[in-house]
Amino acid sequence: MRLERAQLGLLAALAATIPVSIFAAEIALALGVLVFAARLVRRETRLEPTPLDPPLLAFAVWTLLAASFAADPRASHADAKELVLFAVFYLAANVISRAPDRERVLAALLMGGIALGASMVADRLLLGHDTLNRRPSGFLGHWMSSSGVVMGVLVTAAARLALGPARRPRPRDAWLAGVLLAGVGAVALLDRAGAGVLPTRLFVAVLATGAIALTLSGRATVRAAEDMLPWVALPVTAWALVISQTRNAWVGAVVGLAVVAVMRAPRLLWALAGTLAVLLLVRPTAVTSRLTITDQSSVDRYYQWQAGLDMIMDKPVFGQGPGMILTAYPGYRWPEAPNPDTPHLHNNALQIAATRGLPGLAFFAWWIVVALATALAEARRARAEAPAGWPAVAALGGLVAILMAGMFEYNLGDSEVLMLALLLTSLPFARRRERAGV
Repeated sequence: MRLERAQLGLLAALAATIPVSIFAAEIALALGVLVFAARLVRRETRLEPTPLDPPLLAFAVWTLLAASFAADPRASHADAKELVLFAVFYLAANVISRAPDRERVLAALLMGGIALGASMVADRLLLGHDTLNRRPSGFLGHWMSSSGVVMGVLVTAAARLALGPARRPRPRDAWLAGVLLAGVGAVALLDRAGAGVLPTRLFVAVLATGAIALTLSGRATVRAAEDMLPWVALPVTAWALVISQTRNAWVGAVVGLAVVAVMRAPRLLWALAGTLAVLLLVRPTAVTSRLTITDQSSVDRYYQWQAGLDMIMDKPVFGQGPGMILTAYPGYRWPEAPNPDTPHLHNNALQIAATRGLPGLAFFAWWIVVALATALAEARRARAEAPAGWPAVAALGGLVAILMAGMFEYNLGDSEVLMLALLLTSLPFARRRERAGV
């Protein structure tokens, strides 16, 4: 029982730190896997098969084969190390097979999302990150990663408010969100004063420790404070997403929120449309300046996609190899492309096909179809089981959002976004385990 609680706490720490520190999240993942292995040895749990096993195994094997046939196999195999992150899915599906545990872990994710969103806002207001070439990134290293994660947290918060428990938190329940916002503000002010990375590291450590403690706590005051989190996360992450000026995340968020609206009540689509209309009428510069497809970034994407198709036609079986786009791109670059090189092709499907060949793309599509079909089935069931079933809707909306954004960005190449996607993917499978009594 102690190991089971430790595993739950570590998964909560993982969820809380995905939005603020990939290093901390990977430490939590490694520790969680070790505890899970110990539980397997002690026969306290077992690794149940899932419908995702065949596509994930096929994708992993083909990735390693593609790396072996790359121009630089050593570098390509090193890039393929992100395959270990798929352990997030198996760990989470095992740990959160009870509804209360799913609630606790998603509350930890909202904690991290509030911290990330608030730090992005602080970047803009306090640190002057307000230009297209210097956009707010918050705790993460790049604004593309930050916008992708806040997008997923935004959809999760919306699902919680739309289909979750109808408990309305009281003002005194805002203490947890207040502590988070105060901590982010203190880190931003210290950063502005030139304090270095120590305040950020301390904040991440406190956040991870706090997520563990709160998840394992049985106090009613903690549960009430968690009920307040989506009310704070929704506006904070929406604000952060707007000022990020990241169009792929905007598209993903709109589609993900539309999925949540349809699962709750289709008429809510009118509310979403009205919100977008108001936003366009207000015409904030961060939005209107990005409503174009003729800028250099958009033009470069078009030519990157053309080069990606050429790469696939040239090597359709094993592709260029994981991590080889930067090396291979100059040889396929179209003369009209504005930029001479690129580390990826700004599209998940093209990137995977170009680096792993068409079989790799087929295995990826197999995985996505199974994940989405399971999430859709569980989300439909959740409508009859509300409010306990809201995590399934969060999974469906979040995955759709990530995949839509991935049409214009290789967002699954960001470890933070990939770990978030895998965590969301696990939710419907965890619900299935619960019903099966595993």
